[in-house]
Amino acid sequence: MIILKSNKEIRKMRRSGQIVAQVCQKVSERVKPGVATQELDRIAASLIKMDRAVSAFLGFRGFPASICTSVNDQVVHGIPGDYRLNEGDIVSLDFGVLYQGYYSDMAVTLPVGNISTEAQKLIKVTREALHSGIAQMLPDNRLYDISSAIQECAERNGFSVVRDLVGHGIGQKMHEEPQIPNFGKRSTGPYLKAGMVFALEPMVNMGGYEVKTLDDNWTVVTADGSLSCHFEHTVAITDNGPEILTTLDESSNRPFRHLSQR
Repeated sequence: MIILKSNKEIRKMRRSGQIVAQVCQKVSERVKPGVATQELDRIAASLIKMDRAVSAFLGFRGFPASICTSVNDQVVHGIPGDYRLNEGDIVSLDFGVLYQGYYSDMAVTLPVGNISTEAQKLIKVTREALHSGIAQMLPDNRLYDISSAIQECAERNGFSVVRDLVGHGIGQKMHEEPQIPNFGKRSTGPYLKAGMVFALEPMVNMGGYEVKTLDDNWTVVTADGSLSCHFEHTVAITDNGPEILTTLDESSNRPFRHLSQR
């Protein structure tokens, strides 16, 4: 069952989302060659505590850190450690918080110094795929309109979408119904309604869509060793269209417009 949120609940989730966005912004500023991924985790943990929020990831099913740091061919769930970022890497920062009873979740993929043209394109297309999916979050659309839009954006640019991992509903639990794959057939799936809140998260690979999990039982990598990129926002469906909750941009509190409409 997809849980509908009241306006009051969405206001609480908006505040939770703003905390995540602010932490993300500050941690992103520290991404540079030579920085250890565990240092990024330490910074995020300190900022989350300062905001009187709780990490949604630390301790979740035994996860040992406040954020996921996934580098290069790591798709998601990379565990921060002593690895130091190198010039030319790309790194995904994925994390969420619990604040006043409500979760929010987001991810960004960032360049480390100067990166290849191909990696730049992968980041650009994955971000566009996320916004293509968000643009479909309209009352009376269907769930897999979102999935199809993400898939079409990635594949027309020569990339593939991961099929073993999905986006999800979110609210008083980190993961709620429905599961939201990044591929699908338009005009199928449940009808969308105002009050639904989803965490959309396209995971796009430069090579094939197949993935595998490393021996740490967390880190998911591309099966062919190709680069992978991940973006995520927590988004509410309103009568006026989608509202991105994990942002500091006040314009996102107004009806969402696709990037091509800006």
